[in-house]
Amino acid sequence: MAVKGSCTASCSKMKESWSAFDTFEPHFRPLVVIELAKDTKEETKEWLTQRIEDKKKNGGAQLLVKPLAKEDGGKIDGNENIYLVGASYLRLLLGAETVGLVKECNDNSMRTFTYSSRKTFKDFAEDNHNFLTMSECQYIIKHELENLRAKDEKMIPGYPQAKLYPGKSIVRRLLTNGILIQFFPLHDKEELKKLRHIWYSRVKISFQPLDEIRCYFGETIALYFGFLEYFTFALVPMALIGIPYYVFAWEDYDNIIYAVVIEIMNRIYRYAAEFLTSWENHRLESSHQNHLILKVLVFNFLNCFASLFYIAFVLFDMKLLRQSLATLLITSQILNQFAEALFPYWLQKRHNKKIKKRMCASKMDSDLSLFEQINMEKEMGTYLGTFDDYLELFLQFGYVSLFSCVYPLAAVFAVLNNITETYSDALKMCKIFKRPFSEPTANIGVWQLAFETMSVISVVTNCALIGMSSQVNAIFPESKTDLILIVVLVEHILLAMKFVMAFLIPDKPRDIQIKLARLEFESLEALKRQQIKLAAESLKDETHEGKKRI
Repeated sequence: MAVKGSCTASCSKMKESWSAFDTFEPHFRPLVVIELAKDTKEETKEWLTQRIEDKKKNGGAQLLVKPLAKEDGGKIDGNENIYLVGASYLRLLLGAETVGLVKECNDNSMRTFTYSSRKTFKDFAEDNHNFLTMSECQYIIKHELENLRAKDEKMIPGYPQAKLYPGKSIVRRLLTNGILIQFFPLHDKEELKKLRHIWYSRVKISFQPLDEIRCYFGETIALYFGFLEYFTFALVPMALIGIPYYVFAWEDYDNIIYAVVIEIMNRIYRYAAEFLTSWENHRLESSHQNHLILKVLVFNFLNCFASLFYIAFVLFDMKLLRQSLATLLITSQILNQFAEALFPYWLQKRHNKKIKKRMCASKMDSDLSLFEQINMEKEMGTYLGTFDDYLELFLQFGYVSLFSCVYPLAAVFAVLNNITETYSDALKMCKIFKRPFSEPTANIGVWQLAFETMSVISVVTNCALIGMSSQVNAIFPESKTDLILIVVLVEHILLAMKFVMAFLIPDKPRDIQIKLARLEFESLEALKRQQIKLAAESLKDETHEGKKRI
């Protein structure tokens, strides 16, 4: 792609470079869909599209936008307020530098992408428009739209009550005033078809295509499925130990109703926790998520496991504990599978049939697939993130680990559930929900601490339950003090082994540590060079001013 002016400007001159670059794209590729309210005024539409298209130096996003229409320019009923947003390849490359996108270089190191050093990155070519994945392009557009700020406007045109102030986010104000209904990334039909084929179209026990998931959905989703895969394989040894010990007897389990009540209470408190966390008005999204997770985890832990602790350590009824644990585990798994995948999938299938009938009735011809895709996707549910998925695994881990010595068969049901969970989660990501925006993520966040804390509690509870068993008590018929001391000693030894192994086994492989250290070093060096250059320019300006005075 041709560019106007020099393309070797450094990061410090990027602001000056924006106006020099021609970001016109002859072939428009829609990446993000914007849906406005049906009664949105024309002057509002014109103002918004102009702000999106304006150059960066004028406070715009310098993106491409066009209304959803037929090739002959005709409109379709119900689609007058839908706009498609894209960007030129050059604009996306400049945006990649703005958001600090990390890409692999020709020497296999990972570095923050800069336009001036673009030729040092792996697979880069001026005519290779696949250098940036579609999810990365959509993330860049989302970033630019969310950073579209008010300049001199006092209000949103056409809506005097919707006040604007300099620096105020335009998109956020449009959302809070109900003018902007939603904006979401489009699915890539061909790439999605390929991903579905290798991911879940055939039932097989194999590793998940994490690289392909990352390229299509981003790091956050890929990390979740990677954790789900690891968690499932880690449960296999426990499941193999548990199989010979028990034969499942359905007639003993009569708790289908208490388990349902627990699930209902969990969901009610989730809404309460979200309201309270929103009311706290945290400045950062990460802080908001951490406080929300803490509230939900504490309540869910008490709601799900309090009765089991009562049965184990107050009633001392191991048979009832086994029955209650099995009932809660299996019921929660069945309810979650139905609520998360089966029921939404059935609703989506019904809706898709109605959309297809409406499309056929409108007798659209040339661009039927694009219209059909957009109208289907805009009515899909919005994926709200991995919170509920991690929470489900956390509670499952609690059921399996806290009382594993009493009911080892729990691991068997957990493994079977997770195998089906992999397929149902893949199904909902590809066919039930809108495509989520890719979000760069380094790890699973506070969830790792939650699982580690649960593992420590599990060591304590299982040691206590083994110490309470009749078999162990028979070895110490006279001295309970010796029994307690031995149980505490074993528990301390196991915890010590856990922490020693956690210390000895690095969280990141050696080669990844080297790449990250190199990336940090190069970033610091680039910052130093930029500071030196700015200082030199400042000194030059001062010298020039001094000469003028003389």
